[in-house]
Amino acid sequence: MRFDVTQTIAAPVDEVAAAYASAELYETLEGSDKLGPPAVLSREQDGRIVTLRIRYRFTADLSPAVTAVVDPDKLTWVEQSVHDLDARSVAVRLHPDHYADRLRASGTYRYEPEGDATVRRVEGDLKVKALLVAGTVEKAIISGLREHLTQEGRAVEAYLTA
Repeated sequence: MRFDVTQTIAAPVDEVAAAYASAELYETLEGSDKLGPPAVLSREQDGRIVTLRIRYRFTADLSPAVTAVVDPDKLTWVEQSVHDLDARSVAVRLHPDHYADRLRASGTYRYEPEGDATVRRVEGDLKVKALLVAGTVEKAIISGLREHLTQEGRAVEAYLTA
């Protein structure tokens, strides 16, 4: 399932891109109804390229049809993101801790200046393999992602003004 999210963050573009490439930002984020708080596993920097590995947990309630084939406690994954601070872009790939044969996801983020603000464009692909419930699971994950990205945008604004 293809998805895209566009959001405006009330902060200058280079500050926003740098914040998303910092481990400190993610340590300030709280969970939501659908995703638990992120856990930074590693951060490596080579010049203006930053690679982050962050673990997430899906925490939303799932229907009995979904939980019949998926253990909700095993819906965790590591997001590996490669931030190119000069290009103001990020390449992202999700690596499931469990069910690696059933979940594939990747995407890109782009940061663009808009006056004194930043437009963040998130595009990606998510594929779940699960008989009868794949579409339901994909929609639930993308819903959680949208909610999380909205909270993240507000958290970046707060982080940059603290």
